[in-house]
Amino acid sequence: MLVIKRALISVSDKSGLVEFARGLAALGVEIVSTGGTAKTLREAAVPVTYVSDVTGFPEILGGRVKTLHPNVHGGILALRNEEHLQQLQEHNITPIDLVVVNLYPFRETIAKPGVTLVDAIENIDIGGPTMVRAAAKNHAYVGIVVNPDRYGQVLEALQQDGKLGESLRLELAREAFAHTASYDTAIANYLSGVIGKEEFQPELNLSLVKAQNLRYGENPHQRAAFYQDPTVTGPCIANARQLNGKELSYNNILDANSALELVREFSEPCVVIIKHNNPCGTAVAETLVDAYRKAYETDTVSAFGGIVALNREVDAEVASEMAKIFLEAIVAPDFAPEALAILAQKPNLRVLKTGDLGQQTSDELEVRKVNGGLLVQQADRVVVHPEELKVVTERQPNPAEMKELLLAMTVVKHVKSNAIVLAKEGQIIGVGAGQMNRVGSARIAYQQAGEKAPGSVLASDAFFPFRDTVDEAAKFGITAIIQPGGSIRDEESIKACNEHGIAMVFTGIRHFKH
Repeated sequence: MLVIKRALISVSDKSGLVEFARGLAALGVEIVSTGGTAKTLREAAVPVTYVSDVTGFPEILGGRVKTLHPNVHGGILALRNEEHLQQLQEHNITPIDLVVVNLYPFRETIAKPGVTLVDAIENIDIGGPTMVRAAAKNHAYVGIVVNPDRYGQVLEALQQDGKLGESLRLELAREAFAHTASYDTAIANYLSGVIGKEEFQPELNLSLVKAQNLRYGENPHQRAAFYQDPTVTGPCIANARQLNGKELSYNNILDANSALELVREFSEPCVVIIKHNNPCGTAVAETLVDAYRKAYETDTVSAFGGIVALNREVDAEVASEMAKIFLEAIVAPDFAPEALAILAQKPNLRVLKTGDLGQQTSDELEVRKVNGGLLVQQADRVVVHPEELKVVTERQPNPAEMKELLLAMTVVKHVKSNAIVLAKEGQIIGVGAGQMNRVGSARIAYQQAGEKAPGSVLASDAFFPFRDTVDEAAKFGITAIIQPGGSIRDEESIKACNEHGIAMVFTGIRHFKH
């Protein structure tokens, strides 16, 4: 057990500082402090010794050098054995038993609009991390606290017998090293962005904060948690505010993210319904309620228990429609008070507010874990414009078909490969997802579309290796097709389209989603 006699406190975040320091002082702990922290404590009538009185040297260089001194680090790093204690005595150094430090607000600084490199650099802490690491290394004899949320726990332990137990010191040391690692990661990532020469750095540094433990993962026997990247700004699932319902599950978060990423692609009123990470309903319309009704009608069976995303504020009319069936979650920029009141009548329904979807998030990368490593890629945010399309058939798509083709291609980008999507009159009427061959996906889409298939258009996430998909499309009355092109047998598919009077355009862009 570690008896606490002397504490060094130097914090940027002063939450709970005065109460904690008063508690230490009441226990007879001598408090040593620096600059602004010492000033705060003295103004609160907490007894404190300035660190310059300990070092015998004033703070210099505008505060850049104040704790980097043997009288500080010797007191922190000394083992409590005869040799080290004798050296401390020889040099008139008093041991420090508790270090309470949190660091300059680097993340908060770089998050400010218009921050300069000079401002960012000035907010890189040097003395703080040095003390934190020293205390954490010597946790056998020194307690280290970097998180104000720990103040109560530490005081409670000290009030019991004036000591910190071994297990608590080890836990605090782990937290301290994670704190400095996260801090350095933020600096390295910021400087990488400033340099901007290499998109994928030689080392990938990630620093995520646990937002919550989850009840379980994809299945009840799998443990899980959700971690948030605090550097990501803009509307996204991680930054969304939950207004109603029970805690999000692992699958809820996956599906809600997929729904939001698809619905934000559209400027006109749009509604997306996701089931098992695939869109089972998507529609655009002049009003949000009409878009919801059309999206729901795409697949009323699969919509049950799904996740709905909308790109406009939810009003009472839309809320009333959605309340008619069981849904897991609803995601939207905002909810009118009367709409929220309607949805709140379902206490388990998760309601998430994202804020305005007009801006993209700052997160440009997708990361996927494999055993032993990570796959990292740019997010697929390519937008296809009509003028970029290449018509390869004798028949040109008419303006109405072109609009539907762009809708279908936008949706197919978010469907698991192999992917086929059918669209008609602003509505997705058939989705074939995740099949091992493209014809199989197409047949599923045709079956789902049923009587609506004639006169619809088809989008494919990748090229047709054979003409068989076109021949099947003709049987169901498909009038136009959009696909990347690029197969060695493209001419066969083009010929088939010409034979059946189908218009076909190439995008030149593949959208695999495995």
